[in-house]
This record gives sequence, C-alpha cells and structure tokens, in this order.
Amino acid sequence: MFESIIRLFTKEKTDYAQLVKDGAVILDVRTKGEFAGGHIKGSVNIAVEQLAGNLNKLKNKSKPVITYCESGMRSAAAKNILKSNGYIEVYNGGSMYRLQNKL
Repeated sequence: MFESIIRLFTKEKTDYAQLVKDGAVILDVRTKGEFAGGHIKGSVNIAVEQLAGNLNKLKNKSKPVITYCESGMRSAAAKNILKSNGYIEVYNGGSMYRLQNKL
C-alpha cells in the first residue's frame, strides 16, 4: 500500500536515449512547415490534427512511441490519441529542444 502512495508522489525519470536505442519511434506532431524548419533526426512527422487519420503509419502498436512538438501541449494530446487507439507504450517527450537534450 505504501508503495502505491509513494508512486503517486514520485515521478519516474524516463531514459529517452535508451528507448531510442531500443527502437522507439520519435513522433514529431508539429506541422509540416515546423518540421521543415528543423526536427530531431530520424523522427516521423504527423501533425497532431492529422494523427487519428494516419495511425496506419505507426503500424506496430507495441513499439514505444515518443511524441514531441514545440511546447509539449500537442505532444500530450498526441499521446492521448495514441493511447486511446491501443498503443501500449507512449511517452510525451515535450518540446523538441527538451527531448533533443535527453537523447
């Protein structure tokens, strides 16, 4: 019981670099224009507004997905879309710059 309470107040740190080494998909949910202006190398670009209609581009639902955008708001929304569509392991990487520093 105490472990459950501790988990509520303890934020686990995600090792994004290890997730990528293990084959996680990095998903940039910004617009095509934002993506063209700079992105994390190897990331896939599907704008959050188009994500629900393009889930076929992320075929393996058991493969980890790390979402990112400009501020972390759209990536959080994308995480929710993926989770509600059966993707098992989804992480909100937040902003591109924050995630890039953790890779």
